Amino acid sequence: MLLAANSARIPVIWGDVLTEKPIRPPKRTPFIDAADWVIRAGRRLGAIDPARLDKDFLLAEAVEATGLDDFGDRWFERPMEVLLDAIRSEARLNAAGDFSAMKQFHHVLRDRLLAQMWFKKHPEILARPIRNPAVIVGPMRSGTTRLHRLLASDRRFAHLRSFETISPVPRPGFEEVMAGREEDFRPKLAARIMKVARLANPRTLSIHPTGPWEPEEELGLLVASMWGMKHEAQWQVPSYGRWCEGESAVPAYRVMADLLRLIGWSQQESSLRPWILKTPQHMLDLPALLEVFPDARLIFTHRDPLKVVGSATSLAWNQTIIYSDDVDPARMGQEWLRKTALQVERMRAARDLIPRERMIDVQYEDMDNDWLATMERVYDFLDLDIAPAVTGMEAFIERSRELKRRPHTYSLEEFGLSDGEVLERLGDYVATYDIPIEGAGRPAWERFAARR
Repeated sequence: MLLAANSARIPVIWGDVLTEKPIRPPKRTPFIDAADWVIRAGRRLGAIDPARLDKDFLLAEAVEATGLDDFGDRWFERPMEVLLDAIRSEARLNAAGDFSAMKQFHHVLRDRLLAQMWFKKHPEILARPIRNPAVIVGPMRSGTTRLHRLLASDRRFAHLRSFETISPVPRPGFEEVMAGREEDFRPKLAARIMKVARLANPRTLSIHPTGPWEPEEELGLLVASMWGMKHEAQWQVPSYGRWCEGESAVPAYRVMADLLRLIGWSQQESSLRPWILKTPQHMLDLPALLEVFPDARLIFTHRDPLKVVGSATSLAWNQTIIYSDDVDPARMGQEWLRKTALQVERMRAARDLIPRERMIDVQYEDMDNDWLATMERVYDFLDLDIAPAVTGMEAFIERSRELKRRPHTYSLEEFGLSDGEVLERLGDYVATYDIPIEGAGRPAWERFAARR
């Protein structure tokens, strides 16, 4: 196919760069210091209320704001309690941090109340089937976003948009939007939130380029149950993370599935179209994912762990420094090395119980070198003809040039880590899945492999 031959030579502008020179972690922008000062001053003057990160207060506030009182499955209150305890004892939030935390909790709790309102008003929502979802499973920073957006460009699949993971639940009166008589406010709200986020940290465009209408992962739907690594990537809450690692995620995934049904209904999307899903959280929670979505087809992504750990830690660093004045890069490096190793361990254990015909492995390097040939393998696995999707994929690649303003640069050394230390934890993963190690990390890998 001539189109395919030409398409394979179009590069996907979607990378990041593991630098060879150790550099100091970047500082946050002056915007946050100014915002923090304004909030502190406002509180001294009585113009801004102090933060109250208390469960009962937050629940009552959401009830008062909406006039509703049904939160659905109250299981979420336990992870919420653990998270709030960790924020109070470990996160060391500044004024901007606890102010934004209050806003986030209010937003999530209000959405839980409104979701139950919609389920009662339109019981057909919960009857919508979710059949044969294609689920991308990989560590943070392993190319899951690129693969997700390429698949989402194919109209044969259903997918979330970024504004829907920020605000998954429509406002009251959404029937007017569905009838075309009003405009959905949520994309505008998402655009405002993203504008503030970019002022707070313009590096977010390099680390995770997005826009209100871009395909996005469902991590925000797990946050509806106060669950998931999103909290660990923005706040220093290690005790919360370890608590979650010891609990079943099934209740959170059930809520996620119901929110997918609500979003599909609000999109007026056919329930016959399979969903494309992805979030690194699935690495930790595959048993729960498969209990809730028993016919899921799994696409596993793999990448050089030197880059995965460095990039994931950099992402968490750039988020956390917005909310706290006291963040230790070495401590963060150790935590995300541990977290990545646990993701891989949990994923490998779960794979042993999954029939081989239900999963496929995709290498990050293969996507870099020939995205089209790699996607042809994925489409063969999904038993679909790729030809109708190629034009949409090419359009995504062109759009990615606009989204990706500059490379995301980072180093292991800035977070107190070395190539050898990472490979000691993750070298067996590299060997098992034949993951290419290139660049500055290659000598360390050769030394590690020689000892095996």
